[in-house]
Amino acid sequence: MKRSLILLALLLLAGLGLAQRTTLTVAVFPNLDDSIKAQIPLFNKKFPNVEVKLVIQQYADHHNALTTALATGQGLPDVAAIEIGFVGRFAEGQGFEDLNKAPYNADQYKRLFTPYTIAQATSADGRFIAMPVDIGPGTFFYRVDILQKAQVNPRDMTTWAGYIAAGRKIKATTGAFLIADAADVAWINIFATTPANQSPYFDEKGSVVVDSPRFVRAFELARSIRSAGLDAKIGAWTNEWYDAFKKGTVATQFSGAWLQGHLQNWMAPETKGLWRVQHLPEGMYASWGGSFYGIPSASKNKALAWELIKFLTTDREAQIAGFKAIGAFPALLSAQEDPSFSEPVEFLGGQQARLLWRDAARRVKPLKANKYDRVANEILSSALSQVLDEGKDVRAALAEAKRLIERRMR
Repeated sequence: MKRSLILLALLLLAGLGLAQRTTLTVAVFPNLDDSIKAQIPLFNKKFPNVEVKLVIQQYADHHNALTTALATGQGLPDVAAIEIGFVGRFAEGQGFEDLNKAPYNADQYKRLFTPYTIAQATSADGRFIAMPVDIGPGTFFYRVDILQKAQVNPRDMTTWAGYIAAGRKIKATTGAFLIADAADVAWINIFATTPANQSPYFDEKGSVVVDSPRFVRAFELARSIRSAGLDAKIGAWTNEWYDAFKKGTVATQFSGAWLQGHLQNWMAPETKGLWRVQHLPEGMYASWGGSFYGIPSASKNKALAWELIKFLTTDREAQIAGFKAIGAFPALLSAQEDPSFSEPVEFLGGQQARLLWRDAARRVKPLKANKYDRVANEILSSALSQVLDEGKDVRAALAEAKRLIERRMR
């Protein structure tokens, strides 16, 4: 009770704009930093006496540093950006404020966001540890020039069988690989076929399901691509990955809508006009990335940190400013109705891609976190590598993965 009253008093002080200049530290990673840089001037119109200081580290370094700081309780920022790949594991710890509770009372804002984002930031015991700022509706990028050269119609790639058949034709006629890494196809299928409000790896009773038919099919599809020599065996975020996009040695890529901004701004700007997008094969819809802001429990400026987070995530003008800065798809539903979403995207040959992405985002099913998701993901990743790189039998690899996950749960 005492803590809540103190925080409430601080919130009232923050609402008055603060009599003295205050510095808020925000730990963030590229290129989300460019988004918040575009939003800070808008925030300072409301809070002119607040200096927002950004602590910027590369993606992996940022999350590793945050993990260490949470473990030691030292060096934590007032506000921390968290990418979806880490938000689940941080939710299962106790290092972030539960925004469901007073004085935050985040329940009143949840209806404002793309629905599936709320489950992503909610722990198994119901704590809500971060507010969504942008999302990554999964999309199918393809090089129109390569498909035309191979005389492949993108409509022929709307099933996985058709996708693989097209890949064979593309490789035979152009020499280009179908995809950078066959593993991407397995993960798309795993996440997109997960039942709503369930963990990808566990059923509603908490039992491990990684040996079920949907995992078998996901692994077999990836193996089919690898065994046919249709993937370049290139991991994401490597120099080889960037070069493949620049040189046109890869014809397609599955990713979040945010990839368009990366390709346009720094990864392969010279490929402007050569890319197009469509929905994932077989009517699948999946989330591919997304960013959140949370308040570390050790923050010394919780009230003002909450004011900043609310502004960055629930203010329509701020969300659109961030979107225009880096192309990251806003999590706020009202921002998705901005007229700019109907504008043609020059980089994608004038395609009205944002409307397609908006449709996809609203079809993504919410998934439920399980405290062993990270363990399951690591073990399943190893199993997939054994199948693709070592030729291990799919069912045997999944059966072993199930045993290993169950062992770690004991």
